[in-house]
Amino acid sequence: MSIEDFAFYIEGRISGRVAEIGVGFNFKVALKLKELGLDVFVVDWNKGAVEKARELGLEAYVDDVFNPDLMLYEGVEALYSVRPTPEIVRPILKLAEKLGVPAYILPFSMDEMPRGLKLENYRGLAIYTTEKFKPPLKKG
Repeated sequence: MSIEDFAFYIEGRISGRVAEIGVGFNFKVALKLKELGLDVFVVDWNKGAVEKARELGLEAYVDDVFNPDLMLYEGVEALYSVRPTPEIVRPILKLAEKLGVPAYILPFSMDEMPRGLKLENYRGLAIYTTEKFKPPLKKG
């Protein structure tokens, strides 16, 4: 089980544009998604994190999930977050609902998630999703 496995989970469900919310300085999943050929961008309120993401070749934007710039997310098929701080989970879910796209959250192991999310075990990772059921895409 590695955090990059989350990228394989997302890649199995999304074929287009995806956004990571609250990337911080953990770029492993976004870089793996980019390597897998997905159109990924990352968002954080921290300008330093966004600058570092750009240095690594990622498309990155400063945005505040509590007051998001909806135009930034035009065309996304999904949102995801890797170990978000508990206070941004509900705003991520609210943004996904506004956009009409699924959200995938990989929390810290002890973080409590809001009710109504579906829990999936993928390669030992506990992933919470707003998606009711969507079989993985067939690749190749």
